Amino acid sequence: MPGKTKDAGCPGCGIPEDRDAIKAALKTCPACGYHYRMEPRERISYLADEGSFEEFSENLRSLNPIDLVGYEEKLSEAEAKAQMKDAVLTGTCRIDGKPVVLGLMSFNFMGGSMGSVVGEKVSRAMLKGAAEKLPVVIYTTSGGARMQEGIFSLMQMAKTSGAAAELDKAGVPFFIVLCDPTTGGVTASFAMLADITIAEPGALIGFAGPRVIEGTIRQTLPKGFQRAEFQQEKGFVDIIASRQNQRGLLSTLIDLHKVPAKAEAK
Repeated sequence: MPGKTKDAGCPGCGIPEDRDAIKAALKTCPACGYHYRMEPRERISYLADEGSFEEFSENLRSLNPIDLVGYEEKLSEAEAKAQMKDAVLTGTCRIDGKPVVLGLMSFNFMGGSMGSVVGEKVSRAMLKGAAEKLPVVIYTTSGGARMQEGIFSLMQMAKTSGAAAELDKAGVPFFIVLCDPTTGGVTASFAMLADITIAEPGALIGFAGPRVIEGTIRQTLPKGFQRAEFQQEKGFVDIIASRQNQRGLLSTLIDLHKVPAKAEAK
C-alpha cells in the first residue's frame, strides 16, 4: 500500500517495524536498540563532519585471478546491488574537526568478502595513516576471505596484518568497529589488531559460524555465543558502543591517543 511505513516485527523485540523511526534512530530499533545492518555511505553521514569525506583508491576493481567461470558476472551483480566497486570504501574525513583515515566495509557486496581489492584498499588506508600520522578507523562486516579468488584472497590476511604492524611501528592509533557479522579471514587478520576494539551491540564476531562449530564439536554452545557482549566478556572486545554514541566515542579516543608533540618531532 502506498505510503505504508510498517513491516514485520523487529528481530530483537518483535515489535512491528516503523521504517521512518528506525531510519531516524540510525537504523536501530527505537524500542530495544537492535542494530540493523548499515551501508558505508549511511555511516559516513553520522560519523564524518559534513562535507569532509574524500574517497581514495576508488577506482580499484577486482579481476579474476584464478579464471573462475562466472566470477565477473557475480562482481557486476554485486556492484549494482551495493552501488560500490568492491566491498570496502576508504577515504579521509574529519570527526569533530579531527582528521582521520576511515574505512567502511559493506556486507551487501558479496557478503563483505575480502578479496585482492579489499585487502589492497584496507592496506593502503593503514599505510596512509602511518605515513601521514593520521588515526585510522575501520568498520568491519564480512563473511571472510573471498573464495572466488582462491589463494589470492588468503594472501590479504598477511598483507593487512603487515600494514597494521606499520601503524603500530609509527605509533599511529588504530581503531576497529566490529559490525554484524565480522567473521572468517577478516576476524583472523586486521580486525583483531587494533589498539582499541569496539563492537556494535549484538554483532556476531568470530572465525567459523556457530552452526559449523556445533557440528564440529557436537556440543550445544552457550547462549549468546560469539555475540559482541560474549566477546567483550571473554576479552576480545574492549567497548560496545551504539551508533548514537560512536562519533563521540571515536572523537574522545582520538584525543586520548594523540601522538605527543615531542614524539612527533623525532
